[in-house]
Amino acid sequence: MVKMKLFKNKTFLAILVLASLCALSYIFPLLKSFKDSLLMYIGKIWWALLLGFVLGGIIDYFVPREYISHILAKPAKRTIFYSTFLGFLMSACSHGILALSIAIHKKGASNPAVVAFLLSSPWANLPITLMLIAFFGLAKALYIIFSALIIAITTGLIYQVLESKGIIETNKNTKSLSEDFSIISDFKKKASAYKISGAQLLIDLKGVYRGMKMLANMVLWWILIGMGLASLIGAYVPQGIFHRYMGPTFLGMLATLGLATIIEVCSEGTAPLAFEIYRQTLALGNAFTFLMAGVVTDYTEIGLLWINVGKRVAIFLPIITVPQVLLFGFIANLIFK
Repeated sequence: MVKMKLFKNKTFLAILVLASLCALSYIFPLLKSFKDSLLMYIGKIWWALLLGFVLGGIIDYFVPREYISHILAKPAKRTIFYSTFLGFLMSACSHGILALSIAIHKKGASNPAVVAFLLSSPWANLPITLMLIAFFGLAKALYIIFSALIIAITTGLIYQVLESKGIIETNKNTKSLSEDFSIISDFKKKASAYKISGAQLLIDLKGVYRGMKMLANMVLWWILIGMGLASLIGAYVPQGIFHRYMGPTFLGMLATLGLATIIEVCSEGTAPLAFEIYRQTLALGNAFTFLMAGVVTDYTEIGLLWINVGKRVAIFLPIITVPQVLLFGFIANLIFK
């Protein structure tokens, strides 16, 4: 019975397939490149995934749904700015932020706020800001960061319009609150009633673990599929092809867009490759397109939104964001020649 249940677990099946391919690489040398590529990707993003699940578990257990609903569920423009700012403060890459996005959705954040949060974190968070400055210099890095934030805000505001017209799904987890509800007052009340003890600590750790496990079951199998496909591309597609067909033209940006959709794995891992594209082509717009397109067209993000947030929410993500990415990429190629 336990074995049957295990084989119905999508995360277990994804791990089993990837582990089997790695094991077969010792018999079939052709698979060695795939194994090496997969292990490289795991080495780059394991900490981001762990951080995302831990923070998501903490949010799930400790943060009441009322708080998230109060801050990130109102149909007001400031809600999008709040969610974008919170995304900027998060030190997680595109895959690490997935768990957090689903966590705040489960806690009642509106779908537009979830999308803005998801878009703002991978390329506009503080660690990536420093990394991009080191790679591209201050002016070019700031262009990338502010463009990413503008896209997150604009997309969130458009989603609010779509939600108000009933075109996209609404979050059924959102909790209605009275007008006089105060997070500060409620927090003080809960904090005064909280008693620190060994038994309570054990209860809290178990609660956080349950939240982490729940998020992992929702998110991890998608991430593993993405890593497997990215490993195939990284192992068997010559890197020189990327540089050869990614010139500072509209067709070059379209080629960049298509490749970024497939090979995006982690913001920290992809930033060096984006810089290499810029170094080879001197096309900042292409590097920007590569960075952003991996987030807005990545099958992992779209798949998770489709299953956990809403099918129409997922469909509109590339429709709304891709034109913005291409526009900012085109402007970057004009400005930074």
